[in-house]
Amino acid sequence: MLPLVTALICALCGLALLGLLAAAATFATVSPTLATMIGIGVGIDYALFLVTRHRQNLVDGQDPVTAAGNAAATSGHAVLLSGCTVIIALSGLWVSGIGFIGKLGLAAAVTVVTAVAGALTLVPAVLGLLGRRIDRVRVRRPVAETVPAPEGAEPGGWHRYAQRVERRPWWFLAGGVVVLAVLSFPLLFIQLGHIGDGADPKSFTDRRAYDLMSSAFGPGSNGPLTLVIDQSKVSSGDRSALADQAQKALTGVRDAEVITPLTATSDGDVLTATAYSVAAPQDGRTTSLTNRLTDDVLPQAVSGYDASTYVTGTTAAQVDFLDIVSSRLPLIIAVVVGLAFLVILAVFRGLLVAVKAAVLNVLSIAASYGVVVAVFQWGWGGPALGVSGEVPIESYVPMMMFAIVFGLSMDYEIFLLSRIHEAWVRTGDPRASVAHALEITARVITCAALIMVSVFAAFVISDNIVVKMLGLGLAASVLIDATVVRLLLVPAVMTLLGRAAWWIPGPLDRILPHLDAEGSAHPPPERAG
Repeated sequence: MLPLVTALICALCGLALLGLLAAAATFATVSPTLATMIGIGVGIDYALFLVTRHRQNLVDGQDPVTAAGNAAATSGHAVLLSGCTVIIALSGLWVSGIGFIGKLGLAAAVTVVTAVAGALTLVPAVLGLLGRRIDRVRVRRPVAETVPAPEGAEPGGWHRYAQRVERRPWWFLAGGVVVLAVLSFPLLFIQLGHIGDGADPKSFTDRRAYDLMSSAFGPGSNGPLTLVIDQSKVSSGDRSALADQAQKALTGVRDAEVITPLTATSDGDVLTATAYSVAAPQDGRTTSLTNRLTDDVLPQAVSGYDASTYVTGTTAAQVDFLDIVSSRLPLIIAVVVGLAFLVILAVFRGLLVAVKAAVLNVLSIAASYGVVVAVFQWGWGGPALGVSGEVPIESYVPMMMFAIVFGLSMDYEIFLLSRIHEAWVRTGDPRASVAHALEITARVITCAALIMVSVFAAFVISDNIVVKMLGLGLAASVLIDATVVRLLLVPAVMTLLGRAAWWIPGPLDRILPHLDAEGSAHPPPERAG
């Protein structure tokens, strides 16, 4: 019955999503693929967490209507907060100052709003209508009936695992760090660029045209660079000398296969030439040639004259775009991480908890970047995904991945921390609270992550290589986050921090708004320090 419920919720959310995307398409050119990936993934996740809490309430003896209401009042708070965190992360893309990237983030944020709204309205309604029939069809005992284990019964596998983490947190911490370090290693060699037609399968017509051009005129013919010298302010008597000086400067330029002679326009105000690289447009040497012509060669060519120089064309525009994206990525990271840090701090009132969440999520994203670099840039598995040869990482993919992955990572962070905090408020025992939360959430988080990984991985079969990158990167990040981070690093770090995890300076505690992740009014135990 659970798959039927989640499928129904996702179908209803999908109808609303299509309407919102249609409206968004009137003012922006956005790819519905990205929004679909995120909408389906978070929609299923949010429904699953609410349904799990509802079933636990039923086992605890509540009637179906009360159980559905309490699920919305407790886990619904976590859904709302996690959705807001995802929206904040996606909204951070506007910091890039690049219109289409900001609109992509807006379209994705709209899907999250739809998923949260559906989870907080449609899910409780359907659960109330189904009543106790929700478990009429099942393949195994629900989590709610096994956690906590009945007195005298053999503890379950997750309970025993939680106890092992509690006994040896340093071992689990070290193991998780090693795994993330290995996966992140390829990130040190990342090469941003633009993916050209040469990366498409050989059956594609654009790839066949690319190969014909390369064999006949060289690979650089697929991305010529247009060189422009504006000499409108140069006197007529000096223009001939300027042309001769510029032509000499354009001779023997490194990484240039050939540069055509300068040609003047009919009025003589502009000189133009075409440069062809020795390599393909997506090759690093072409990027170097573009920058060399812009920064060194052309300025020297007009040295001593009141003339302006430009390098234009599709390839040059892509290089400029790469420079803009690279320069603004650190700002986006700082804004998104800072805002998420404040949200976690306001919700859980723990300074070290917020620091831990931000740091571990950044490490998780670095590991997913490493996977993308290894598969596409190094070619480890690229041909199996329909990618010909080694390709650079599309310039805006890291920016998009960071906003999306950071937001989605916070989903599991909030769900796990909310259960830890709930147990901490109730018992005041930090170590036992971590073990208890891990025991009751591990199976649900793992199931939700597998669903989301399946959704993202399905987009790897797309013909668009950028979509393949995003699909693989998001699938890898969710898998890493739900296993290495949530099941190894978070429990280990929280166990080691103990009561100090929930410490917050008094002045900061008074300034921050109080947000409740569990919908609980119980006062917290005495804070550490």
